[in-house]
Amino acid sequence: MGRNRAGYAFEEGELKMLPPFKYHPDPIATGAVKPSEAECECCGQTRGFTYAPNIYAEEEIEDICPWCVADGSAADKFDGTFSDDYPLTVAELSSEIVDEVTRKTPGFISWQQEEWQICCNDACEFHGDASREDVKGLSLEAFHAAFGDSSLSADFVGSLKENYGPGGDPAIYKWRCRHCGQYKFNADFS
Repeated sequence: MGRNRAGYAFEEGELKMLPPFKYHPDPIATGAVKPSEAECECCGQTRGFTYAPNIYAEEEIEDICPWCVADGSAADKFDGTFSDDYPLTVAELSSEIVDEVTRKTPGFISWQQEEWQICCNDACEFHGDASREDVKGLSLEAFHAAFGDSSLSADFVGSLKENYGPGGDPAIYKWRCRHCGQYKFNADFS
């Protein structure tokens, strides 16, 4: 088995594409899925990729292939979820959307509990850590919304803009509404 430059596994000239995830369109770029030769603990196959964050389940599961995430079989087999349903249920999203996000979509690694963003009565797409350019372009009001704190000072925000780096602390995540196209940001820190 080989890998192309994007990290996708291929065998006999065939590129193994990941299953599509409506709410997490590029899980390799966000780090939620990584190349791996590990055998999936759900289906028993070696597919060239594994899910990186933890599944929230009673037992510790280390290797789940993206296909078992996408079809819900890993969530069913291990009675687990890939992200917290609380923000979605509080927003009164349909049970189908909540199920799709929490049981059939790769979650993401966060400092605290992840908080899936919502817009236009639907869950947003997760696009990973915001870039330095994204953060530098955010207004003071956008920072207030991202941090859930309207008391952040302009000096504090200026310092964050200068010192922010993807994958750091605080983390600032980028989301996109599937309907209106608006980008949203939320922050998480240790």
